[in-house]
Amino acid sequence: MWYAHTKGEDIGDWEPILTHLHNVMRTTAGLAAKIQADDLGGLLGLLHDIGKYDEAFQRRLYGDPRPYDHSTAGASILAERYGKVGKLLAYAVAGHHVGLPPGIRDESRESGQRSLEERLRSGAAQAQATLARAQTDGLVLPEVPIPRFQPGGKDHVGLQLALFLRMLFSCLVDADRLETERFYGALERGSKYTLSDLRQSFAAYHNRMMAPRADDSPVNRLRADVYAHVLEQASRKPGVYTFTVPTGGGKTLTYLGFALSHAIANDLDRIICVLPFITVIEQTARVFRQAFGRRRGAVLEHHSMFEHQVGKRQIAAEGKAKLCRDMENWDAPVVVTTAVQFFESLFSAHPSRCRKLHAICNSVIVLDEAQMLPFGLLRPCIAVLKELARAYRCSIVLCTATQPALMQPELADGFAAAIELAPDPPKLFRRLRRVRITYTADYREKLIQARQALCIVNVRAHARQLYSATAVDRPESLHLSTLMCAAHRSKVIARIRRDLKADRPCLVIATSLIECGVDLDFPTVFRAEAGLDNIAQAAGRCNREGRRPWEQCHTYVFPVDDNTQVVPAMRANTEVGRRLMELIGDDDPLKPSMIRTYFLELLWRSGKNRLDRHDILHILNERVHGLDFPFDAVEQKMRLVDDYYLPVIVPYGNAAELVEQLRALAGQEKPRLKSVLRRLQPYIVGVTKNDRTKLIENNAAEILEENSLGEQFVWLTDNSRYLENTGLLVYAQHSG
Repeated sequence: MWYAHTKGEDIGDWEPILTHLHNVMRTTAGLAAKIQADDLGGLLGLLHDIGKYDEAFQRRLYGDPRPYDHSTAGASILAERYGKVGKLLAYAVAGHHVGLPPGIRDESRESGQRSLEERLRSGAAQAQATLARAQTDGLVLPEVPIPRFQPGGKDHVGLQLALFLRMLFSCLVDADRLETERFYGALERGSKYTLSDLRQSFAAYHNRMMAPRADDSPVNRLRADVYAHVLEQASRKPGVYTFTVPTGGGKTLTYLGFALSHAIANDLDRIICVLPFITVIEQTARVFRQAFGRRRGAVLEHHSMFEHQVGKRQIAAEGKAKLCRDMENWDAPVVVTTAVQFFESLFSAHPSRCRKLHAICNSVIVLDEAQMLPFGLLRPCIAVLKELARAYRCSIVLCTATQPALMQPELADGFAAAIELAPDPPKLFRRLRRVRITYTADYREKLIQARQALCIVNVRAHARQLYSATAVDRPESLHLSTLMCAAHRSKVIARIRRDLKADRPCLVIATSLIECGVDLDFPTVFRAEAGLDNIAQAAGRCNREGRRPWEQCHTYVFPVDDNTQVVPAMRANTEVGRRLMELIGDDDPLKPSMIRTYFLELLWRSGKNRLDRHDILHILNERVHGLDFPFDAVEQKMRLVDDYYLPVIVPYGNAAELVEQLRALAGQEKPRLKSVLRRLQPYIVGVTKNDRTKLIENNAAEILEENSLGEQFVWLTDNSRYLENTGLLVYAQHSG
């Protein structure tokens, strides 16, 4: 008997290879049916572990520690038996544990993997012997499957074919892991709630929120009108939509209501909300959970700060499998994630990141703050969105308060033909004007004297510096930045809301985290120079409910002292925003025609060739003929941010108690681990890799290695590095 997995000492409980192959074949075919590729998916499942028909692998099951490659055999059989289709499928089988390999060896790049070409060449003889054993065991190879992939035009065939393969790869990886978990008795799938259940809860919540009140604001009544107009269009067919509404126009609840009704009307599987920042995820997920009556498991948050890597030797571990599954395969009716997680996964070669891709099919994908996609990767992002809408039955909803570049007809690859959901956006912007925007260099005295004011700057260091300066004259002032953990920020925001409601003096110095998803209503706002899209977001915190005459409510835009006070990637936006504001004088810089001019100038500065700064689309196109895709290189090039933040657990709230619980669970495969990690999430601060290394080297933090997750979790042991007013200090106070 040939075995795939062991369980206990009794060999009678072990799983035969043929049983595992047939189970994975059925599950992969079922998942791949969503992309009309059930036959190809079934073939992948049938051959993915055929290499285990070898004495060397069987010895591993009895404790032989020597490594053994059991993936190349199936890849070789596919390439040899099924021609070009087989070669494409071979990538998925070869990479279902370690990742999609590069098609050919590239001397210019140090790759951790052998190329597919090298593996197929070296594994041919072993594959034939393996296949003979499998056929003796009862395995039957099917007829050559007919691929149903249909490219859409000639421009992006490489991207389309690579995405089709990644979708199949996703089906195989998910099926393999699910069936392995099923064998070990660890399988608990998905949420018990349907989108219809959630819509029922949401409707009741929305009716309560929008019910007419004696003190209702004109803005709230207008939000109700916009919501009703948008919801009338929910029965439209899947496609590409835009929702252009001014900040404060009730965007979040409106697009959620539309997405629920649209998904149900078109029998779509889930809603995926893609947001620009982790901080906005926390706030948006909280709103969604309230809207759904806090139904457990209905909303899944997924972002890089709690991304777990599972090695092939850990997959059978019950605790790890449960911990990772929900984030890896997005088996939830509503997913809230970041643009980084979403787009980078669509171009990834890694099994854990690709596992969820099939779950994107048949979904409503909402891009909130769509204007924040990086210009240097705009063309690949647009191309993959259009392909999801064309070939994978997705509806794309591009939400923004400022019409972004990807909707401009001047961008040939853009969404100029998208259907607008909002009722007459130019008129809506005029009706929702609530603030006067003024450019001024003389802001410091105004800031100190303002009784209630919000000041937003671009970087965390500037926020801390300005807070320290203003706190001398205004001791009640508050600081808000991502150097504070989520629980800390929530506490400060709650205090801000209480102070504003009680009409107490309130001065807040914050970074741009407050511009998205935080509903605050100040009479005066100050904004450090930025692009017009950021200025529009800042102005949305001023006179938000429209209870004051707009002429009396000011948003002051002030100059930055130097380039260190501007995020490097946003310097061009800042320069264009400054020039346009100086040009128009007292005119409204946020009217749609001005926003259009702003984005067109940014496009002109970038140049179409710079909208794909690494030539990702060209690289994929030129490899179509030989099917020699450089999956690892494309993954490295498709980075939405240059410097990723890594998590540090800080001593706030009951974090110390939870860390001790984490230590106690070290080395134990218990489902409680998942619960502890989730409860630690509000006590995390993101820092650069360099800064986290400095904290560890200075004995201010320690790596929690006991949980087998390596450097994913670092605990700040020096309490003096976390301040009640401003959060984490990477450098000790005495060192400056």
